[in-house]
Amino acid sequence: MSDQINYRRHGLVDASSITLATTDFGLLDGVDEPFSGDVGSEGHFPSLDGATAWLNSPPLTPDGLRGKVVAVDFWTYTCINWLRTLPYVRAWADRYRDHGLVVIGAHTPEFPFEHDLDNVRRAVQEMRVTYPVAVDNDYAVWSAFSNHYWPALYLIDAEGRIRHHQFGEGDYEEAERVIQQLLAEAGDKNVGQGLATLDARGAEVAADWNHLESGENYLGYERTDGFASPGGAVLEERRVYALPERLGRNEWALAGEWTVERGFAALNAANGRIAYRFHARDAHLVMGPATRGASVRFRVFIDGRPPGAAHGSDVDEQGNGVVSEQRLHQLIRQPGTIGDRTFEIEFLDAGVEAYAFTFG
Repeated sequence: MSDQINYRRHGLVDASSITLATTDFGLLDGVDEPFSGDVGSEGHFPSLDGATAWLNSPPLTPDGLRGKVVAVDFWTYTCINWLRTLPYVRAWADRYRDHGLVVIGAHTPEFPFEHDLDNVRRAVQEMRVTYPVAVDNDYAVWSAFSNHYWPALYLIDAEGRIRHHQFGEGDYEEAERVIQQLLAEAGDKNVGQGLATLDARGAEVAADWNHLESGENYLGYERTDGFASPGGAVLEERRVYALPERLGRNEWALAGEWTVERGFAALNAANGRIAYRFHARDAHLVMGPATRGASVRFRVFIDGRPPGAAHGSDVDEQGNGVVSEQRLHQLIRQPGTIGDRTFEIEFLDAGVEAYAFTFG
């Protein structure tokens, strides 16, 4: 399998999951042969009792769902790998609801702000998630499934048996064929064999895998890589940083007065910058205001110029944008030739917290 596998799923990062994230599960490169229909049992439907809240539904239980085919989709709303699977999950929920499929989104947070129920509610609404969501702030549902990844999909038959799972992006046709088979086994003879129609928007659009040579990177000191500001990072202390004369591919740097915290970089004074040398069609930044309700203005540049037609959905052609929510922001989507580019974002106001870059 190619190195692209590392970009297709996101694991809970500790020493063990970093190892697992490079392991070939045989599920992520697409379907090489027609689906065989041979789907065995992988265990029983674990408890959902650990959910801390439910959205779009009263609490659901395995016993109460007996007789239904269930898809449990683990997600966290800033995860780019999950966002690119959402059009499929959303389409399956719509297409097969009347045939007996129940989709449950298990929202297990990565970043601290993803524990905030109001943030999750907003994401559910803005991302057009209408199926039930189990808010898994304590990782109880995640642990019950012995899960390690965002996204992760588990398909459960009408008898409460897990019949299929897959981690990360890809293999969408195989997953939908399994759904069709399980619904047919449950007695629905009118499922059909056509595939669901997608409606992907913005960051939901599939990555340009042929040109993706930059992977996810964090800005907090605990998990970052490639930091290139002269003198390195001073941890948890205010410091004025500078950009180096040049950046190599997948190196990044700060300029201005920042505090590099364990999980993010916080801007203390206006006109701070982040620069990143990347190779991908899309560039995203997970960020948000440090204070709820605040707004932070910014400008984006690519190779020193406004992005023009290469602007993402959260900026205009001149590169102007505003951070007012804690979420993933799409800053660059290049329409033309993909090569090494230097991305810069300048914040015109203080008070932003920047968590992670992702690419597509």
